[in-house]
Amino acid sequence: MEKIILPGGVRLLAERVPHVRTAALGIWIGSGTRHEPPGYGGISHALEHMVFKGAGPRSAVLLAEDMDAIGGQVNAYTTKENTTFYVKTLDRHLEIASEVLSDLYFSPHLRASDWRTERAVIAEEIDMYEDTPEDLVTERLFASTLSGGLERSILGTRGSLSRITAKTLQSYRARHYTPQATVVSLAGSFTDKDLQRLADRFSNHAVLDVAPPPPDEAAAAYTPALLVRKKPIEQSHLCLAFPGLPMASDKRYIYQVMSGILGGGMSSRLFQTLREERGLCYSVYSFAASHQDTGLFGVYLALNKRAQRQALETAMGELRRFAADGPTPEELTRAVEQNMAGVLMGLESTTARMSFLGRGELLIGDIPSYDEIVERYAAVTRQDVHDLAAEVLDFDRMSLSAVGDVSPARVYKEILGM
Repeated sequence: MEKIILPGGVRLLAERVPHVRTAALGIWIGSGTRHEPPGYGGISHALEHMVFKGAGPRSAVLLAEDMDAIGGQVNAYTTKENTTFYVKTLDRHLEIASEVLSDLYFSPHLRASDWRTERAVIAEEIDMYEDTPEDLVTERLFASTLSGGLERSILGTRGSLSRITAKTLQSYRARHYTPQATVVSLAGSFTDKDLQRLADRFSNHAVLDVAPPPPDEAAAAYTPALLVRKKPIEQSHLCLAFPGLPMASDKRYIYQVMSGILGGGMSSRLFQTLREERGLCYSVYSFAASHQDTGLFGVYLALNKRAQRQALETAMGELRRFAADGPTPEELTRAVEQNMAGVLMGLESTTARMSFLGRGELLIGDIPSYDEIVERYAAVTRQDVHDLAAEVLDFDRMSLSAVGDVSPARVYKEILGM
């Protein structure tokens, strides 16, 4: 991996992957939901949408046609802490793909007429999430348990969208899409000439009229919550949560192994006990969410209302036993192998390698070698997982979000001892 700090401060990271014919290129900007000004929730996501309405010499139609003409893929996404634009293409078309991607970043049109159209599209996206209970239950959980900007919806609301204009999009972009907040990552098959052209293109950022960086955001914190939202649907969607770990925690490898043991697959404790042995639910899994200064460990269940009490009591029993006793040797071995396999299988994807570079540099400030990651997973012990489980599974700070055919809040308080 090669890292170049360009004039102005853009960080360029590149990794050659032998024996492939594709290249993946990403632009990572430290601009996400938690950086948005009050009253303008969703502006990061809105800006991500708007750059595809036209940039540089291309209209939205020409942008799509030019990428299709080379068989390339271009996309973007917004998170709580970053916005990412990326392309994947055959190596012989990397110059065209990098030109398109850099135009999206440097010269989006951001026209008022386009925003009127796209605002309606995003409003439909908000409605789609409202109709997706698995997303809604976790969205409500994050909104009530986390702070420091992490409580905000990535999509915003219809009210906040109505306050956003083409001018506010332009000023937000000028304030946040700065060289110091930008990482460019490239992985796959490329030449020295490709890399130099890319460096030249982003070195030009140094001569732009760059706004001062935004002030530091408030530190995030976790606060327990109990949330119940009835919806006229057949299932109950439940999400238990505990305070988790930040991204750069020294225990992050243990954290992933712990999540894998509890609810990471078909052999996990919760899946085997709740679904396979007792048939209490169709879907159950755990997740270990991390942000730069906090985290959240969650357990999700989708089930019939009649099974809620038994399922929650069973899940709580498994979590309490795990916190008290830790994993078995067999559970540890399976979870470590699962995580190492995920890392090594990712080596076969140029997009995964590009994402590993960009995310590590922008959000964690560390890019370990793949061998080091495997070694860190292999070094996890049963005692490590046991100690972390006792730390994370703090039942006095537990949260619950429930959506769908759900019980009154007092019932959940009784079942969970909240």
